[in-house]
Amino acid sequence: MKVMLDLHVMLDVFQERHPYYYASASVISKVLNKEITGLLPSHAITTIQYITSKYSGKQKADEMTDWMLIHFDIAAADKTSFIRARKMGISDFEDGVVASLSELTNCDFIITRNISDFKKSPIKALTPEEFLNIYTNT
Repeated sequence: MKVMLDLHVMLDVFQERHPYYYASASVISKVLNKEITGLLPSHAITTIQYITSKYSGKQKADEMTDWMLIHFDIAAADKTSFIRARKMGISDFEDGVVASLSELTNCDFIITRNISDFKKSPIKALTPEEFLNIYTNT
């Protein structure tokens, strides 16, 4: 199974955001244990690098970036994915890019806390809790 993790799922764990931390960490754990394949949109890497560098320092940001590059596949955005994102009719362009990349990389699900943002996505969006419930019951 292949899933695209939204930026905020990663930030839930990196910033220990409660009450979201545990479910998001459980999804990431499944990636680390190679139970599922986890993808990140390329812009998530740069955004996390920036946020972490700003609040925790460059060394910590570099360590997190290296960790993500080891454990996750990266879905690179290009002109095709941007055009597809614009045509999806998703109001938030960044979410449209996530949906477009999920479709182009044949993901089974998008894991996000903002499922309402992905109503027009061709790939079903689930919260971390919903995904864990489905995953443990299959």
